[in-house]
Amino acid sequence: MNFTVNQELIVRISVFTGVLLLMLIWEQLSPRRARTVITWRRRFNNLLLVAIDTLLVRLLLPLAAVSTAAIATIHNFGLFNSLGLNSWFAGCLSFLILDLIIYFQHRLFHKYSLLWRLHRVHHSDTEFDTTTGVRFHPLEIILSMCIKIAAVALLGPPIIAVIIFEIVLSAISLFNHGNVQIPVIIDRYLRWIMVTPDMHRVHHSAIKKETNSNFGFNIPWWDRIFVTYIDQPAQGHEKLKVGLNEFRDRRFVNVLWLLKQPMLDSAEFVDNSEQG
Repeated sequence: MNFTVNQELIVRISVFTGVLLLMLIWEQLSPRRARTVITWRRRFNNLLLVAIDTLLVRLLLPLAAVSTAAIATIHNFGLFNSLGLNSWFAGCLSFLILDLIIYFQHRLFHKYSLLWRLHRVHHSDTEFDTTTGVRFHPLEIILSMCIKIAAVALLGPPIIAVIIFEIVLSAISLFNHGNVQIPVIIDRYLRWIMVTPDMHRVHHSAIKKETNSNFGFNIPWWDRIFVTYIDQPAQGHEKLKVGLNEFRDRRFVNVLWLLKQPMLDSAEFVDNSEQG
């Protein structure tokens, strides 16, 4: 089990680093939207935040989702282990169910004010690029991991399915937050099999109706099935106002402000000049 878990960590870090570098290069060579002067400053702080997230999760939750899956397999507990399902079928089903749980978890973080205070750290980014995909408050990451651990314990999925899910979730988050140009015809077909940047960018709109849409991360079908899908932003992608009106001051780019943002009353900082 230890070998599998250690290998999973190495693979995850390698894939994350590789995809991040590729996305940064792609954004530089073919950006979808114009960049602003604070891009590199906010990118640095976003990446610093994910480093803090990773360290805290490893310290506070050493028994991560993959470890839980390994223990479930060894001790034969969890739904799929009890049913004795074919490993391929159980693996595919596990991936779908875990992704569906992430979809509904995302909706809950938008619905309830206490959870939204954590999640708005992600949405307060006034730009949209690959580093936005890792900009999450540590408490949200820890809570999300607890939910994932509970789901894995109940399901008893194959270890490899959880490893693949974790790697894909991390890589796709970097991709679908990318400020990258994808031909419209390709995007139109690609968004039937995965969440594309143009699809997810709508979710980061300052307009509340658009913010409460396109919750999917990996699989794009959930938004269509549960009627939360919006095809294009009302203002178009070039004119789309990204982020939250409350946190447009440059001080909120700093990682220390990001860490204490859930404790701030957003009404104090609201920009009254333009409301979505």
